[in-house]
Amino acid sequence: MKSWFRPRDHNIFANSAGLLLCGLLTGVVLAGAAFPAAALSGLTVKAGQSAYDALPSRLTDFSSPQITRIYASDGKTQIAVMYDEFRSDVPLAQISVNVQNAIVAAEDRNFYHHNGVDLKGTLRALVSDSSGGSKQGASTLTMQYIRLSLEYSATDPKDVVAASQDTPKRKITEMKYALQLEKQLSKKQILERYLNIAPFGNGAYGIYAASQIYFNKNPKDLDVAEAALLTGLVKAPTSFNPATATGYPQAVDRRKYVLDGMVTTGAITPAQEQAALKEKIPRTVKKVGNGCTSVSKNQWGFFCDYFTRWWLKQEAFGSTTYDRQRRLNDGGYRIVTSMDLDATAAAYKRIDQQISKKNKDALMLAAVQPGTGQVLALAANRTYSLDESNNHISSDPKKAAKHLKGTYPNTTNPIISDVDGYQAGSTFKMFTMVTALKQGIPLTKTIKAEKLAKTHYIVQSNSPAACPGTHFYCPGNAGESEAGTYNMWSAFGHSVNTYFVPLEEQVGAQNVVQTARDFGIQFRSSGDALLAEPGNAEQWGAFTLGVSESTPLDLANAYATLAADGQYCTPTPINQILDQDGGKIDVGASSCKQVVTTEVARQAVDAARCPVGDAAQTGSCGGGGTAPQSRGVVGHPVFGKTGTTDSSKTAALILGTTTIVVAGYLADTDWPQTTQHMDHGTVNPAVWNTVADYMRDKPSVQFPRP
Repeated sequence: MKSWFRPRDHNIFANSAGLLLCGLLTGVVLAGAAFPAAALSGLTVKAGQSAYDALPSRLTDFSSPQITRIYASDGKTQIAVMYDEFRSDVPLAQISVNVQNAIVAAEDRNFYHHNGVDLKGTLRALVSDSSGGSKQGASTLTMQYIRLSLEYSATDPKDVVAASQDTPKRKITEMKYALQLEKQLSKKQILERYLNIAPFGNGAYGIYAASQIYFNKNPKDLDVAEAALLTGLVKAPTSFNPATATGYPQAVDRRKYVLDGMVTTGAITPAQEQAALKEKIPRTVKKVGNGCTSVSKNQWGFFCDYFTRWWLKQEAFGSTTYDRQRRLNDGGYRIVTSMDLDATAAAYKRIDQQISKKNKDALMLAAVQPGTGQVLALAANRTYSLDESNNHISSDPKKAAKHLKGTYPNTTNPIISDVDGYQAGSTFKMFTMVTALKQGIPLTKTIKAEKLAKTHYIVQSNSPAACPGTHFYCPGNAGESEAGTYNMWSAFGHSVNTYFVPLEEQVGAQNVVQTARDFGIQFRSSGDALLAEPGNAEQWGAFTLGVSESTPLDLANAYATLAADGQYCTPTPINQILDQDGGKIDVGASSCKQVVTTEVARQAVDAARCPVGDAAQTGSCGGGGTAPQSRGVVGHPVFGKTGTTDSSKTAALILGTTTIVVAGYLADTDWPQTTQHMDHGTVNPAVWNTVADYMRDKPSVQFPRP
């Protein structure tokens, strides 16, 4: 809500109201000896007019804090709200006439008949206050709005205090502003602004928030009794709070006072007052949840968390994290995210079918749209919650079962994105294949894959991966039967280690690492970051086997780059951001760039159809692959790759079509180096069924032929 007015003639003593005010300044001292000139904070009789003229008459342009609303990609489904003060401005046309009449009856029954200042009331209040009599307000609605405006527009704590201190100087300052404001705005405009800025207690600021919190209604639907209760709160929200034992009786009396005033002002009849008095006053209030732990559905918590972390990294929203958080909470934005409701619901449904929320292992899914970088879904078998008291679960099944009886491992930690991550195994062979294709090595490239691949990479001589009696790296396969001669289609389809490690050696490990970096792999852990530095990667022989840590989101987006013909787009949670005036904020659109040629990307996709039971268009897969059920379940052309680490510490499947790529990891998020074995029978069905659900009723689109 922006509030300002232009300075006009500062010498407002030219009109009758100004003369009266001048008289007030000079005459209030004469009202009694008990009221010394000092009461006017130095505004003496002699200097009265000059001191008055020196006061400002222009309010600083300001915006009161407004709630930000976060929506799913449909632009209709609200995910969460974020705020420091729960407030959302509404036009007067959307505020019940009952409220408009009630606030006048409660706070300023002469509102429509004065020019911003009740001079008689102000004089009476000043004299009473100075002589030790009972405290009297005499502030008109216009003056009350001025006071709140000065508080919100203040940039210095001292100004906030000055705007709220009960002093004659503050009163006179408000009077000058009020007289000027009423020249600039109509009574209806002032009323609208006041109702939108006033506090109503219980965390409600403005009439929209109050009507939601107390009655779960929109302001336009409030009846006479409800309007009287709410407007009666403004004078003393804590004292008149109907939700407290001490406040309830006072709220009853205060509502009666407002209703009496509405009869006096002619807004309602005595019969309407009696009907209103019979309505029950709510004893409880509905506090509106704030932030990602109060999402409309807990399933949306991880995506909301990802969005928030993304926002806090955007320098466009402030120079510091604090500034960005404040802008998110106060800015009144309408943010349409990329979160797809169908994809998210499918992911959670399929996760729940495979693993319990009570399981210490985490099944995590991330879905990305190729060509846009838009994140469609983030899901895990976890309850998104601040309560993490039951997260540390014994590896002993009996103890774990006892510990988790009736409880769930909760988390607010980002386990699907923005963490070091988990080893994704052979899914990283994609980066070696892409690097080879970039160098002109064709998919038809054959290598005789031995039981052990003897390389020139150096490892410690006592390493189990060392060639017998040497310090050279000699990896093997998942089984000795995998030895044989392969091309890229068949080697990728069967995930043959002793094909891809020699291929990595041929194309250069440093080049493979760079390809992964180009595709968005972050190398967040200190160990990976060190190995990925220029020069160090040449001895990273196991890189192609997926020993580097990554997140489901990173890898889903990396594979989506291939489905987008080699165009990498930074992952983003944003579709659209609008400010409180409906203006589009040009932040959040994914930054896209071509990282490999279209031909290289299409060739890589062709080979990547082999692991998931699809058919290559330009070669032979030589068998069904490592996740052959995928194609039949999805019913659309698919590509992807499975990944398993040493000792099955993690299990992964990446699966995609032309419109969605889903990465699924099964890992122990508390101990990624777990001795437990992760099962593809858990992660694979969750991934391929999520893709199938999303693709249902969508047209079948073939990948472009290389």
